[in-house]
Amino acid sequence: MPEIFQYSFMVRAFIAGGIVGLAAPLLGTFLVLRRLSLIADTLAHVAITGAAIGIFLGHFPVLVAIITSAIAAVILERLRTSRFMASDSALALVLYTSLSLALIILSIGNGVGIDLFGYLFGSVVTVGKGDVWASVGLGVAVLAIVWLLYSELVQSTFDPDMARVSGVPVNRVNIVLAVLTGITVTLAMRIVGGLLVGALIVFPVLASLQLGRGFRTTLLVAGAIGMVSVFTGLTVSFYQDIAASGAIVLTALSLLAIVSGLKALKTRKSAPLKSQG
Repeated sequence: MPEIFQYSFMVRAFIAGGIVGLAAPLLGTFLVLRRLSLIADTLAHVAITGAAIGIFLGHFPVLVAIITSAIAAVILERLRTSRFMASDSALALVLYTSLSLALIILSIGNGVGIDLFGYLFGSVVTVGKGDVWASVGLGVAVLAIVWLLYSELVQSTFDPDMARVSGVPVNRVNIVLAVLTGITVTLAMRIVGGLLVGALIVFPVLASLQLGRGFRTTLLVAGAIGMVSVFTGLTVSFYQDIAASGAIVLTALSLLAIVSGLKALKTRKSAPLKSQG
């Protein structure tokens, strides 16, 4: 058995991280195509605030973070789809409100900042059995909902007005997507950290979109890239003794750069052939 798998915390990190690495880009595909990439960062900051509240109260910071991010996801979706304000304004409102609350909690809570550090930047050492089971539940929920609501998600992503005419409950579908994103972001904090979790949702999707395949293929490839990024990042972090969150994100960025470079090279090679034709 390789040395890395002789440590129980690394085994738990691989299981939880692999599931999150698969689920995050699956949801991220719909978010990126809707031009809502920043919703992940917004909900991540809300989750950090929820974790700070849990630490301050001394009870279940992860659970409090999940509940907080889920509630914020519903509020955000309501604001975004209403005529009260534009989508980017709704994101900014929720983002800066959550940051303000987090700063207040940090200022009045002794030791909250120290315990919150792992949620900000991730810490594979702190991944427990509860996190693994929560990640398993998340993975099952994401796969099941994407499978069951695939048609509704696709229609509401590419043409929401036509989807409404066709009888698709677009607002409900959007809320389900937002809540799942909030939960995914919260659970991913243990591996990637709240400040970098948005990259795990967006980078694999951007890489997959470069391939120009069908939508189902884009989903599968994005999930595969997310898992490869997590597994590679965890391995590099273990043997090089560097932060796992940074290694995971830089791996995803490297894969994006490689795919983009190969696409650009292919385009250059095909251009002379077209001009000759």
